[in-house]
Amino acid sequence: QVQLVESGGGLVQAGGSLRLSCAASGRTFGRNAMGWFRQAPGKEREFVATINWGGGSTYYADSVKGRFTISRDNAKNTVYLQMNSLKPEDTAVYYCAARSWLVISTTQNDYNYWGQGTQVTVSS
Repeated sequence: QVQLVESGGGLVQAGGSLRLSCAASGRTFGRNAMGWFRQAPGKEREFVATINWGGGSTYYADSVKGRFTISRDNAKNTVYLQMNSLKPEDTAVYYCAARSWLVISTTQNDYNYWGQGTQVTVSS
């Protein structure tokens, strides 16, 4: 089992920045590829970013590419999502997820463990 707890969400003006954190506990964190997903009101949950077990491979949704950066610190059992140049359309609940495999994935069903989510609200 892997337990995930997100933090760092909040209210920010358009153009601002936030950094989300996801603290993991339980099984060996370094062996899990990690992902961030988000769900806006009235919409399906969607992929945002993913990172492999070593941190050397990442992938982003086109909507956040160049603005968001995913990273991880395996010594701290934590994965981060640095979000810059935020837009009102980035408003959503952001979820951290872990999969029981080393490589990245953009598919929600590939992830075995999920956090409770953290709200990000971007005002115009």
